[in-house]
Amino acid sequence: MVQQPLLDVVEPEANPETEKPDLAGQPSTETRKPDEAPQTKAHAVLPEKKRRVDIKGVYVSPHALHGKRWKKIEKLLRDTELNALVIDAKSDYGRLTYPSKIAAAKEIDADSEAKIGDLASYLNPLKKNNTYLIARIVTFKDPYLAAKKPEWAMKRKDGSVWRDKRGVSWVDPYNEEVWEYNIEIVEEAIAAGFDEVQFDYVRFPEQVGAVDREVVFRNPGNETKDQIIQRFLRTATRRVHEAGGFTSADVFGLTTTAKDGMGIGQKWELLAQEVDAISPMVYPSHYAKGSYGVQHPDLKPYKIVKEAIADAKSRNEALTRNQEHAAALRPWLQDFTAKWVKPHRTYRQAEVREQIQALKELGIRQYLLWNPSSDYSF
Repeated sequence: MVQQPLLDVVEPEANPETEKPDLAGQPSTETRKPDEAPQTKAHAVLPEKKRRVDIKGVYVSPHALHGKRWKKIEKLLRDTELNALVIDAKSDYGRLTYPSKIAAAKEIDADSEAKIGDLASYLNPLKKNNTYLIARIVTFKDPYLAAKKPEWAMKRKDGSVWRDKRGVSWVDPYNEEVWEYNIEIVEEAIAAGFDEVQFDYVRFPEQVGAVDREVVFRNPGNETKDQIIQRFLRTATRRVHEAGGFTSADVFGLTTTAKDGMGIGQKWELLAQEVDAISPMVYPSHYAKGSYGVQHPDLKPYKIVKEAIADAKSRNEALTRNQEHAAALRPWLQDFTAKWVKPHRTYRQAEVREQIQALKELGIRQYLLWNPSSDYSF
């Protein structure tokens, strides 16, 4: 089924990938067929420990790592089915949340506003309680790195730093020095005790037309956006596996249904081959009117999640039939009220449970809950 472009609305708080892609009417930017999958894939090297398949987690914002909100999250881990936390290691602003020993991070003081004193010490009590720990890495949307190392930033044709419609600068996904910087951070996160690293904003900016008109990339191999994101994830996953951890990727909810990479480098089949788990953000509030035949998607959380994830499951099954690796499905679900959507529904535990039920009926037992303030309905 064909899904409509996402709503062009503004979310009031930071969210992994809450920006809506400006895709309506944009021509495809992919001119080459994707490279054939290499004979030696990232998944040929697996960590010794077995990947857990029971993950039910919540996002913990940097401001919820201590104090009253943290106490509430600890209580959720004790009293509910929740058993995992997604914690920022590198935030939406490019800041590390812990003191780093990485030379490049120290050079630019990326950890100068760390919220955590000693990362291993912070994680150890959680690990003792068998909490699965996921380090969120905001990857290519990194205004801090772009400011400190403008030579790594996405550039306009005149050589100036390109900024998106919110004034945020991004780093160039084609630049492998950017890759190495992020991969060193994830290796450090695994060494400190995280079980998994989750790549967020592992894509190009959603202003597809503006990017294609205005930006000059460092792309000597003439690779497509889809190809370069796939190759980054392949490289990163191999390194993380060698470090003893697992990988996942956050992707737009639309990727489960869209047949191409939407001009942002997120083609489902290419990404699902390269990571251990994939997390489409199927927030009902983020779908356009008429999506999956639903006039007001935010009012129908069960229907939207079931339709979107049914498409994802079908595409994963096709990969498996072709003897390709297919990442485990672990969707992000909506646990916030989208007051900017008209009409909207107030999301409480009942609305969250509707989404979880849709997953269960599809045989999906894993999920993550998103609330930008880390204030959950459970």
